[in-house]
Amino acid sequence: MSSDPDFGTQLEALTETYFFDLGKCVELLPQILSEYEDNGSYDETLEQIQALESDCDRTVREINATITNAGPSEMGLLNSRVHFNSSALIQFYQKLDVIANTTERIAQELQMMQPAHGNECYDGLQEMAACTAREITTLEDVVQRFVHSLRNTTEQEVLTAEIAAIRDMESECDRIRNRVIATAFEDDSVAQPLMYREFAILFDELANTMEDVTDQIIIISSHEPGIVAESRVDTDTQ
Repeated sequence: MSSDPDFGTQLEALTETYFFDLGKCVELLPQILSEYEDNGSYDETLEQIQALESDCDRTVREINATITNAGPSEMGLLNSRVHFNSSALIQFYQKLDVIANTTERIAQELQMMQPAHGNECYDGLQEMAACTAREITTLEDVVQRFVHSLRNTTEQEVLTAEIAAIRDMESECDRIRNRVIATAFEDDSVAQPLMYREFAILFDELANTMEDVTDQIIIISSHEPGIVAESRVDTDTQ
């Protein structure tokens, strides 16, 4: 693939493919929690999540190979910024893949641990699942625009509002996590509080990883004119 002259188009297409699967994977979390709570069958949803995680693994390996195996001549002048940031981009896509891995782990833990539902702690986990589903939708938009802007040096892309929204959603997950854990240990009617603590931490890790991805975008963009990922403080007004 690296010999293809249109390297940038390939990278964008692979990123779009990756997020098509990643988005569906994360968005199935609220569904599997609801199916479990309704005492229905959630095996099919679990299998879907596992299959999507495997698809994400294959695509991210292809993305990494595409970047690693391509030099300046294969990428072309239009993709010089991708070549300059190739090491950082490989780490970037690896961080993205942690999202898929964590999503699969949450679904598998649900099957293995079988937490009680119909209580405030489980309701909190459902809130966190819904929050991460919203967060991945915004992250998809940010990542695809970021990758596109890396190879379009004549255009300016401003991602500050969307990145701020992701940070707000991560903070919301933090608040719900704290509430779930506090309730689990304070409410004597809640059995196995450590189980809810583990689930809350896993969901929080999922939200944190999405925020970490935006942090990497900010770092890469700080060296690239035309990509604004963080509001700049005017030191003259300080």
